[in-house]
Amino acid sequence: MNQQIMFGVVLWSDAAARKAVIWCEDQGELAYYTPAEGNLHEGPVLDAGDLIQFDLSVQQNIRKASNPQLVVQSHSPNLPEKLREGQGKGAHRGKPVNAEKSPNVVVLSQYFAAPEQRKLVCTG
Repeated sequence: MNQQIMFGVVLWSDAAARKAVIWCEDQGELAYYTPAEGNLHEGPVLDAGDLIQFDLSVQQNIRKASNPQLVVQSHSPNLPEKLREGQGKGAHRGKPVNAEKSPNVVVLSQYFAAPEQRKLVCTG
């Protein structure tokens, strides 16, 4: 089981059950978070709009999130509403969509800061 570190925005959550559905930075399938068996009270309480970092794995063709870490609380609180508003509008009917020109596409990269540029100096 391959795991990778991923950033994402919580689209839906159930605070009591500590479950969440996460939109991933790679624009792939959504990831699902449920606490490990017997660990219901561990981990952060996630709310829609929270920016998180998590470990991503694929189990039985389902993307699963584990070890969620809150990066920015309420980073994008209006993101779920924006997605709902866009539902059904301008459906692309299988045609490619130019995300930069479509008002109905929310580009996840706009919610993340550009990575810091670093230079390495090697001395021998």
